[in-house]
Amino acid sequence: MSDSVIDLGELRHGPDPDPLPRPPRAHGRTLRCALVVLLALVTLAAGAVTPSRPAPVTLPARPGSDVMIDGDLLLVMEPTSPRRQGRLAAYRLPDGEPVWQVPLSAEARYWGMTSLNGMLLTTGYEIGPEGRETRTIALDRATGAYRWQQPGTVTKLTDGNLLLRSGGETEPSSVRAIDPCCGTVRWQLSGVTADVTVRGDERGVDRVVLNQLDGPVEVRDAITGAVLARADLRPPDRGPIGLDLIDDLLLAVDRGSGAVTAYGLDRLDRRWTRTRVNVDFTLDCGPVLCLRTGNNELQALDPATGEVRWRSSRWGWAWPTDGRLMANISGIGPLEQYIVLDALTGRQLADLGRWELYQLGVGRLVGIRRHPDGGVLVGELDVGAAKTRVVDVLPRATGDCQAVTGYLVCSVAAPGSYQLWKLTD
Repeated sequence: MSDSVIDLGELRHGPDPDPLPRPPRAHGRTLRCALVVLLALVTLAAGAVTPSRPAPVTLPARPGSDVMIDGDLLLVMEPTSPRRQGRLAAYRLPDGEPVWQVPLSAEARYWGMTSLNGMLLTTGYEIGPEGRETRTIALDRATGAYRWQQPGTVTKLTDGNLLLRSGGETEPSSVRAIDPCCGTVRWQLSGVTADVTVRGDERGVDRVVLNQLDGPVEVRDAITGAVLARADLRPPDRGPIGLDLIDDLLLAVDRGSGAVTAYGLDRLDRRWTRTRVNVDFTLDCGPVLCLRTGNNELQALDPATGEVRWRSSRWGWAWPTDGRLMANISGIGPLEQYIVLDALTGRQLADLGRWELYQLGVGRLVGIRRHPDGGVLVGELDVGAAKTRVVDVLPRATGDCQAVTGYLVCSVAAPGSYQLWKLTD
């Protein structure tokens, strides 16, 4: 464990990313995992002595701030309040030396940050003449200088460009691909009355699907905007359908009749249909496709045929990791019990115990829980190896942690105080 500790003052202490929510719809979304925690390891950790650390560095940050670490920069985005304008500030790690800061609009509320090609992108909403408008602003990462802004929420494309989406629900949708350098539009669609779904993973988005309310489904190449397939997938009564994307399958869910039909994504060729199933939502479970039904059952289907491989009412969610599945059982408070399953059979391989789980980066997860002698126990979870490595005991931490790449930010015993721990590689 590194001996760097940075006191962040009062930071928003909701987990960011959230402690293992339902995996997002943008498929590639990724995410969860856990493993066997041996009693011997916990006992060993109870006697662990936290290494001495230098005096903490205090950084000015108000409650409700968002935090991100990008390389050697710690980025803190403070919200606007009735008495103070919001700001975005960068500090150099590990000492917390100020690098730059910029004010945020007093009429806006921004959340989330993304670093790409030497720029920092932040999305939020501003109050304009037509009401609340979602907007993305691009700043120079090195200096904080303003580069451009455009309406919509931003997602990286697989070719390094950006996809911006705005509207939806009661407003017409707009979709456009832009050059991150200066916001130049490469292709766009405006005034579309359709639900917009994207397929992507850690590399970025490569497909855009438009589900028109009173017309055909349209699949487009996200890089060029070219139409790859178009077909009317509505049921005979022309009722609405919901769409999910999992790998190369598009799943059309007709909740009225209780049917789910799988199509090949790029040609919309029909693969299979399952009837009399009350689908709550679908999940990417690696070698199988998971359905969560309305009667709280998790079903694993063969993605090629739609046949049920296994089913269970014990698990709430499931996520593919290292060729296996992690499933959970809801617990009390932030702790949930995590299980490792064989994806193809549903056979339980390990009981991981109860953790509050966080993702520190692609493929890296840690769990925390209160230590009986005070502070929190931190374990790194390796599903593929079916083991948990105890990273440390954070003696001053009281919980309320937030994950940022490679680090944990946790509240500590001092009122209104947070500390940043860098975890070992």
